Amino acid sequence: MFGLRRKPAIQTERMVLRLPVHSDWRAWANLREASAAHLIPWEPVRSEDHLSRKAFTNRVYWAARAEAQGTALPLMLVRRSDGQVMGGITLDNIRRGPVQSGTLGYWIGADHARQGYMREAITALVHHAFSEMDLSRIEAACLPENAASRGVLEKCGFKYEGVAQAYLQINGRWRNHVLYANLRHDRRGRTEVG
Repeated sequence: MFGLRRKPAIQTERMVLRLPVHSDWRAWANLREASAAHLIPWEPVRSEDHLSRKAFTNRVYWAARAEAQGTALPLMLVRRSDGQVMGGITLDNIRRGPVQSGTLGYWIGADHARQGYMREAITALVHHAFSEMDLSRIEAACLPENAASRGVLEKCGFKYEGVAQAYLQINGRWRNHVLYANLRHDRRGRTEVG
């Protein structure tokens, strides 16, 4: 039964990574609004109503469906000490069969950046993906000039794999992205960043 199924929660030292719930809306919307200048340079253009309660309700339903179907695991970063929503991390485009892979995306509020929270979240989610979900490969992409994102991926064991031309529309423009991957059984050693 859908409603009685145990929902995933990943515990870290300082956070709980869990599916969004309706009561997260106000904290999430306030954090996204307060962090707009921090996030806009790195993200796709959002719809005008993306901070609305209705848009968040749709996000909650999508997250529950995607997790139940095994196509994505969209999680909120919630600080354990006070329950504060600090950001989000999603393992999306989960593919099974001979591929066994997924794509990682993440964001963190401006006030919580550069405190190790995202490193903690990525490390925990990758471990969960390899040990509990039996995935073999986690991919991630970011803008070449996003030094913070590149740094956290590298600290979490992701290795540089190349550049994808016009990979995503970011802030209204098609942009090249650097590609990274973390493999469950990685024997590649350190890769050279281009």
